[in-house]
Amino acid sequence: MKAIVLLNGAAGTIAAWDRSRGDSAVAEALAAVGIDAEIRVVAGADLQSAATAALSSQIDVLIVGGGDGTLSTVAGVMANQPIPMGILPLGTLNHFAKDLGIPLDLAGAAQVIAGKHIISIDVGEINGRVFINNSSLGIYPQMVLDRESQRQRYGFSKWKAMINAMLNVFRRFPLVEVTLTTEAGSAVRKTPLVFVGNNCYQLDLFNLGKRHCLDQGELSLYVANAQTRWGMFKLIVRAMYGGLKQARDFDTRRLLTCKIDARRRHLHVAADGEVLSLSPPLHYRIRPGALRVCVPQLSDKRVAQDQVRMDWGLATEQTGAMP
Repeated sequence: MKAIVLLNGAAGTIAAWDRSRGDSAVAEALAAVGIDAEIRVVAGADLQSAATAALSSQIDVLIVGGGDGTLSTVAGVMANQPIPMGILPLGTLNHFAKDLGIPLDLAGAAQVIAGKHIISIDVGEINGRVFINNSSLGIYPQMVLDRESQRQRYGFSKWKAMINAMLNVFRRFPLVEVTLTTEAGSAVRKTPLVFVGNNCYQLDLFNLGKRHCLDQGELSLYVANAQTRWGMFKLIVRAMYGGLKQARDFDTRRLLTCKIDARRRHLHVAADGEVLSLSPPLHYRIRPGALRVCVPQLSDKRVAQDQVRMDWGLATEQTGAMP
């Protein structure tokens, strides 16, 4: 198997490596499972052009090493391309790899790629920009902006800056007023959070942000019902103790497309952890089966998917405030 490996040198795990040791560790892990790999370390700003160049080469798989932001950027280039993506989860949180069941260690991830089990999964899109996990507006992008400002100004660690950012945003409690238009109609909502997921997300403490499947061909829309700081505080407490309920805490919908408009010139919108400044309206759509990825073979995957569909169907039947 011939491959090109794109490593984002600024990704969480890679940035902590000694450069030569890190490169050789990746090369050794891939060689051990019979993958002939050319390794290229690129800057985040160059990922799109590097991926485009790699896809024009004679390779069997394009392997990407980094976190969710890195994978999302390359997925935007690889969507609807025949060459599959191999994943080395080398970021901080690695949500995408976890949802696909990919091991977080180099040897395990390399073995998955060598196994050549390839599936086609969905990606989401917002105003032409691909996302693999989710997109949101409201408090989350505000927290990310505050976090990065603190890291640049004070040199705080990512986690310390995020905790401070959560407190700062909670004190300000910014609500966003939006007009949501779906296949069923339009509604105006004032909310601290609008969340659009690529497929269905779980909403409980130990699985917050987890998906069991990425091939159902749908977006999941969640709009928080909290209108006050006290309401938001109760939402956070419920999340901590596993008491979140979709029907009570969120208005939810499954959909193929969604338009979000606001009476603002620009909106801060998070997409796979990156904050974008976009001019409304925001046009979301699902792109079914657009990305080919190497994944492990999981015999119990279908049972889990069926359970998620059953739970999700119950939640959407019980909420009716949104179109």
